[in-house]
Amino acid sequence: MLNASNRAFRIARRERRTGNLPEVLVWRELRKRPGGLKFRRQHPLGEVVLDFVCLERRAAIEIDGLAHDRGDRPLRDLNRDASLQSRGFAVLRIPAAFVLKDLNAAIGGIVAFCLKQPPLHHQPAAGGPPPRSGEVF
Repeated sequence: MLNASNRAFRIARRERRTGNLPEVLVWRELRKRPGGLKFRRQHPLGEVVLDFVCLERRAAIEIDGLAHDRGDRPLRDLNRDASLQSRGFAVLRIPAAFVLKDLNAAIGGIVAFCLKQPPLHHQPAAGGPPPRSGEVF
């Protein structure tokens, strides 16, 4: 189950209304469902809010500005990534400068990363699921 705190819900709601330019540009493309994938924006998970997430592939995408290179942020990001990985999520971090420089490459990288992750639910076998108890074919 994917639960989130009330605080995370409030932050996510606020971030959806504001948002910075790189995130807005990425969302404009991800909402078109590239590669047939569905993404969510500013998704609360536990105590954190993910910039973007593809739940069917358990992939979290973070757009990192310059603040992520300063102070204790690199260590906090490592701890956050480890926490997400322990919950079954793969994490992709993309610098905001890269998004602004080449949006198409950033979107292509996100889609490729997500498609490499195994799907949460597997397709049934070619003949379909086995018959239920008592069914005769």
